Amino acid sequence: MMMPPDGQIQDTLRPYGLSPDSGKCTAIRTYISLLLRWNQKISLTTIVDPMEILRFHFGESLFAASSVPIQNGRLADVGSGAGFPGMALGIVLPGLSITLIESNSKKAAFLAEVARELNLHHVDLIRHRFEEVPTNLGKFDYVTARALGDYGDLLAWSRVILSNTGRVVLWLGEADSRIISADPSYIWRDPLHIPDSERRFILVGAPS
Repeated sequence: MMMPPDGQIQDTLRPYGLSPDSGKCTAIRTYISLLLRWNQKISLTTIVDPMEILRFHFGESLFAASSVPIQNGRLADVGSGAGFPGMALGIVLPGLSITLIESNSKKAAFLAEVARELNLHHVDLIRHRFEEVPTNLGKFDYVTARALGDYGDLLAWSRVILSNTGRVVLWLGEADSRIISADPSYIWRDPLHIPDSERRFILVGAPS
C-alpha cells in the first residue's frame, strides 16, 4: 500500500496546527506501516486507508499539541490502544515525557515495538489498567484519553496524579463532551472543535 509523501502528510496535518519536518514525516509513515501490519493480527483500528489514518488518528491526536497546548512536561495517556493520542504526540513533541497506560498485552506489545522502531526514548509503557497504576510515579502535567469511557473513574484517578497545574485532555463526541463538562469537580474550558470533524471535540479541564 502506498504511503503518503512528506508534502501530502504536511498538507493533511496543517489544518490541525502542525506541519512536521521530513524526519517526523518518515516516523509517521513507519508508524502507519506498523499499524497496518499488526492490524492484520490484532484489532487496532477499523480504518485501514493511510490517508484516513493520517487524518482521523494523527490529525485528531496532534491537534492537541497546538490547541491545548500540550508541549513540555509529563503526560499519562490512558487506554492507549493503537497509540493515539500518546504515541502520536511522542513523535512531534520530543520534550514531552510520555507514559502509555494499556492493559491489553497484545496492544502493549504493539506499542513497545513502535517506540523501539522509532527510537522514542521519552515514551514509557505500563501494562496495567489505570486504576492499578502505582501512585508513586510522581505527578503528571497532563492526563489524556481518547474514546475511553469510564470517565468518572478516570477523573477521580486523575485528581490524585495530576500536578497542581495539571489538566485532563479528553477526545470526545458531542454528547459525552456536554455531559462531562457539567462535572463540577473540574473547571472546564469550552470544548475545542476538532477540524474536519462533525461532532468531535477536545475537552480540557483542571481539578476545581
